Amino acid sequence: MKLRDYLFDVGPRSLYYAATRRGWVQPINPLTLTFSVTAACQSRCKTCNIGSVYLANPKLAQNNLSLEEIEKVFRSLGEIYFFNISGGEPFMRPDLAEIVRLACTHLKPKLIHSPTNAISPKFIGKTTRKILAYMDDLLPPSVPISIKPSIDGVGKMHDYVRGYEGNFKLLERTIDTLLEIRAENPRLHVDLGTVISNLNLRHLDEIEDWVHARGIESYRHEIAEQRAEFHNLGDPITPTAEIYEQLTERFKNKIFGNIHKKAFLTRTTEAVRVVYYDVAVEILKKKKQVTPCYGGISNIHMNYDGEIWPCCVLGGDQSLGHVRDWDYDIQALLRSKQAKDAKRYIADGKCACPLANQWLNNVLLTPRHMLKVLYTLLYRFRKGGAPAEEERPLRVVDPDAVEVNIAGTERRKALVMDKLGTIPREEEVELPRIE
Repeated sequence: MKLRDYLFDVGPRSLYYAATRRGWVQPINPLTLTFSVTAACQSRCKTCNIGSVYLANPKLAQNNLSLEEIEKVFRSLGEIYFFNISGGEPFMRPDLAEIVRLACTHLKPKLIHSPTNAISPKFIGKTTRKILAYMDDLLPPSVPISIKPSIDGVGKMHDYVRGYEGNFKLLERTIDTLLEIRAENPRLHVDLGTVISNLNLRHLDEIEDWVHARGIESYRHEIAEQRAEFHNLGDPITPTAEIYEQLTERFKNKIFGNIHKKAFLTRTTEAVRVVYYDVAVEILKKKKQVTPCYGGISNIHMNYDGEIWPCCVLGGDQSLGHVRDWDYDIQALLRSKQAKDAKRYIADGKCACPLANQWLNNVLLTPRHMLKVLYTLLYRFRKGGAPAEEERPLRVVDPDAVEVNIAGTERRKALVMDKLGTIPREEEVELPRIE
């Protein structure tokens, strides 16, 4: 995010969003629209069951909003700041480029992002070129698109976590394709992202070393979460707050160690990320919102079938409504009683999660957090941050103790052993132990 955008677009909204959260004023447009463009996915990830649900019932994709329906929604919503594409696997939608064209026309975002499982490198390359052509025609040159392939391990460990044999080799091909396109059009940014789960805790240094060796511009982490969107409620995938705190200290130390090489805009972004890490740890420890969450206000999530969620964690459990029931008038939907009730649920603190997409916005909209961002940017970065400490291994215990830490039924214990079960010896992959 550019400083000018924050000062003249994002920052001034904070007071209005706070008033909306209290029910004093009608909602204005969110900063972020996340759109899960399809239910389809080829992966059987161990941290997400979207692919497994789809592969068991491929007819789910028949409920995808059509291009005509999508255009009606986008036209009704109007301008936003960030268009965040999600899935399923976004690149399993053949008309993905046309969806982005409609977003450029009606939403006029200042940032576009899409993840990918990297399983279809040829189609990803072809679609990315088409998207960039539309963006060149319809948006200013300053508007970037970032495409973020997922990496959850190196080699066979990645294939294991992602549940797709040969995925790592396809990932390498996808990265090569995207970097080639990046050389042609600097509007494209190539990121990589890792979901930190109980499955890959001991492989994070290996992953990061591999990413940096590939010359990737940006590498992001987020913690594995139980989300209604992922159909994984109850799966024991989320690291403990103590382990996540250890990991974020490592991440922050690496940021501090390399920050002198970064441009001012990157330094600002990294300062926000440092504060987000602290907030995420505090949420996990206290199990509550540590400052107000603006889910359903600053961010909304549209599912592939047109249901509007306040976020992907709550999903349909706190649905704001369905665009097909409101003749695609999303502005009217967002002012409905159902939407107000869902936003009140969040405002009353009845949920708490460290969802990165939402809490990065929450940081930007909360004065206390932004003061810490300024302190980090102007003081801690100049001093080099906290003194570097010798890295210590993650505190873990014997895996037999895992069942003691998971309260619940025999079914839950069986699920733990399935999730953390051994891989065939010939794959030579060491599974982590859990504290």
